[in-house]
Amino acid sequence: MTTQKQTPSPAALEGIRVLEICTTIAGPACGRLLADFGADVIKIEPPDGDPVRQMGYHVGDVALYAASILRGKRSIAIDLKSPDGLALAQALISQVDVVLENNRPGVLERMGLGYDTVSKTRPQIVYARISGYGQDGPYAQLPGYGAICEAFGGVRHMTGDPDRPPSRVALATTDYLSSVYAAFGILAALRHRDRTGQGQVVDVALYETAFSQMESVVPAHDKLGTVPMRQGPNLPSMAPNSLYPTLGGGYILIAANSNATYDRLVRVMQRPELLTDTRYATIRSRGLPDNMRSLDAIVSDWTRGFDGAELEHLLQEGGVPASRVFDIADIFADPHYEARNMLPRVPHPVLGEVRQIGTVPRLSATPGRIRHSGPDLGADTVAVLRDELALDPAAIARLVDAGVVCVSTSNATNTLKEKHAIQS
Repeated sequence: MTTQKQTPSPAALEGIRVLEICTTIAGPACGRLLADFGADVIKIEPPDGDPVRQMGYHVGDVALYAASILRGKRSIAIDLKSPDGLALAQALISQVDVVLENNRPGVLERMGLGYDTVSKTRPQIVYARISGYGQDGPYAQLPGYGAICEAFGGVRHMTGDPDRPPSRVALATTDYLSSVYAAFGILAALRHRDRTGQGQVVDVALYETAFSQMESVVPAHDKLGTVPMRQGPNLPSMAPNSLYPTLGGGYILIAANSNATYDRLVRVMQRPELLTDTRYATIRSRGLPDNMRSLDAIVSDWTRGFDGAELEHLLQEGGVPASRVFDIADIFADPHYEARNMLPRVPHPVLGEVRQIGTVPRLSATPGRIRHSGPDLGADTVAVLRDELALDPAAIARLVDAGVVCVSTSNATNTLKEKHAIQS
């Protein structure tokens, strides 16, 4: 009996070509997501590079953040302030399915690269536009980062402890959620294009991404006039659902949201009277402010008697959703992350390899994969100009000499060698 070798399925987004004209986080994170699932993402960077190359931790000159968020893409460095640079960008746009950009509204229009201009000759083009306040409205021209838009979107008011000023999550949550909304919008727009031949604009506003998390708050304010306050580690109107102290100074998060889960928690605690106490008998009664505080105090007194890992195991064995508060060292040591390949070792030309986050979501037939680590600035300038725009080495060398494009050191050497070979 012979076994037939199966041919790997094409990547989910194979054949989709994306031109990324983005900086920092939300746009590049969207491009990374598309690249993970097979899209050919060409990233235009300014001659001094995307600022993300200067952010976060470095090993020598290697930007670790850039190695991950720019992975799977091709980097071409173009001075878009020059006429020749704009001409190169226009030529690249004419060949792609999607333009992904996160400039302030109107910037691409002033450069002659806006959707209205491009769609006249390329009606099938999809433009995904990420900005602080959206493409229109009275605030459209205001600068807006994720943190600013969290404040404007109501999220910052809800973050932190009630007796302290609003806090922040030490991660770019709104930027990353915006990147997912943008990717979803791109796929919806491509689906429409495939049916009709017509492209469109995907307008993602950071403040609307933040505001979308306020889904439960909007109808409550509309009908009841409620203005909810920060809850600290608690889930509003739900208990027990909070951080609880453990022996040795750690914390565990317990989420006993449903009646069935609450019943299991009480059995693990060996406190059957908490099932019949009218203050805690229903989800609604447990969610009343005074009852929440008293019940959380009872649970906290119980959790303080256990080591975090021991208590986590006890609760999970009892069917109660719970987790210790992991730091990154805990994550690197955890077998589930390893089993799910969420910390893959990605080859890197300088570091040998670098651990990165795995691909999300998981597809059973066409899974995403990391094709390569984030490239050096301009690492693909020569290849893109040669292969996509059919420029010869001498023309590329002239663009390099004029400062219209930049290449990495090795590519610059190769380009000059090819130029000399032609001249000789």
